[in-house]
Amino acid sequence: MRIYFSLIIIILTTLTSCRKDFDTVPSTGNLQFSKTTVYLDTVFTGIASSTYMLKVYNRSDKDISIPSIALGKGASSKYRLMVDGRSDNNGKLFTNVELLAKDSMFVFIEQTADIIDANPTDLLYTDEILFDSGAYQQKVNLVTLIQDAIFLYPDRTPISGGGYSYENLQLDDTDPESKIYGFELSGGELHFTKDKPYVIYGYAGVKSGDVLTIDPGARVHFHDQSGIFVKNGGSIQVNGTISTTESLENEVIFEGDRLEPSFSETPGQWGIIYLAEGSTNNAFNHATIKNATVGIFVDNQDATTVQIKNTQIYNASNYGIIARKGKINGENIVINKCGQSSLACILGGSYDFTHCTFANYWSGSRQSPAVYLDNTYKQGDALFVSPLVQANFTNCIIYGLGNIELGLKRDSDTSIAFNYNINHCLIKFYDPSGQLNTNPLYTPFLNDNSNLIATNINSRDPKFKNSVKNNLRIGLTSAAKAKGDPAFIIAQDADGKTRTSPPDLGAYEHLNE
Repeated sequence: MRIYFSLIIIILTTLTSCRKDFDTVPSTGNLQFSKTTVYLDTVFTGIASSTYMLKVYNRSDKDISIPSIALGKGASSKYRLMVDGRSDNNGKLFTNVELLAKDSMFVFIEQTADIIDANPTDLLYTDEILFDSGAYQQKVNLVTLIQDAIFLYPDRTPISGGGYSYENLQLDDTDPESKIYGFELSGGELHFTKDKPYVIYGYAGVKSGDVLTIDPGARVHFHDQSGIFVKNGGSIQVNGTISTTESLENEVIFEGDRLEPSFSETPGQWGIIYLAEGSTNNAFNHATIKNATVGIFVDNQDATTVQIKNTQIYNASNYGIIARKGKINGENIVINKCGQSSLACILGGSYDFTHCTFANYWSGSRQSPAVYLDNTYKQGDALFVSPLVQANFTNCIIYGLGNIELGLKRDSDTSIAFNYNINHCLIKFYDPSGQLNTNPLYTPFLNDNSNLIATNINSRDPKFKNSVKNNLRIGLTSAAKAKGDPAFIIAQDADGKTRTSPPDLGAYEHLNE
């Protein structure tokens, strides 16, 4: 047996020594590429891009060696390469790169540049990948748009022995231990304009007596685990106005700081806009809030009512709006694709929603209905109960992929108020088991003939234009068309279009298609 294996080794060694397949010849400029120009999507100044890929092909019958692969701007280039798993010379220069016959290899590309590095006329930063030199040189162009921005972030202080200590935001002024990575806005930081986008790291706090004012057209971007925290006595005023183009030029947009198209609809990229207990005179108008963990958290607004109008909230990994003992007046609100509820009002409160579209077409598993009302709140083993003073829904749509998209829960102590009124609304409520149809908590809206109850998966479809892409406008054949109560009409819809009477349900007047 030993002789047998020895013979195999000798044969294999002989065959290998005779092969010429691994002998390479220099490249002769006949490489082919998956792209002639690699466009790296827009990035903010000083923030690294995503990694982009270029594929390089050797279509010839010979194994070749590429003498050099280099960046045109050399060591000073803001681009970095990884070639076939190698990151030589900080990703700037590679020599004698072998590529077998009829084979390919990957080149991965990243970039980190500042606005001063870009062309001042078009803000583009460019370079080239040079394959070989002289007569056989081939090029692939690299292009990135650099966007200037105002960066807001916590201060850091060097500490002995190396490293830094970072500024923290105290959430509750009466509790020194209630801290989170963040900072308090001050001075000119309390006024966001449309001149440049804002990029926030950590939580930006609005302290007592201060007002964060955000102008029409402002763009606010958040890094991971960042957001806005309006403290007791603080206020936020989001003052967007109607836009006339698809670019939403006058809308105030809140989203993450990754600008690549692959991140445009990714939930949970940043934290939350938190309106803490005691914050006051908070208002959102013509705002779009995308890809947060929670869009807006309204916490114990006993003094003033939060005004939320003409506002869209999409792709929240948890809730679109959650209110705990809150007070909200909402008009022309549109919420879709949330990991839990689009709207959750817990621990009671007082709410008025008119001409709102609360949909939930979340693509993953979801246990919560699109709209959830509860006069309790459990924290650990402690159960808190507070009156639901009112929850009025008028001319609204409550719909989604679930069977039952309106959930109600109250404490067993029926002396604690649980007041709601649903008038002229289209509601998805498919209860084939019949467990809820006779539940006295649900019968008021189910027995109200002004409401349209979608009692199976095919009936009374609002026929949204494209729920997957968050377009919840309705058409001529929608069940919601002309079913609203004229006594509660909001003159203009979320797009600024004049409503007719009787109005359509939801945030949008129907499209003529």
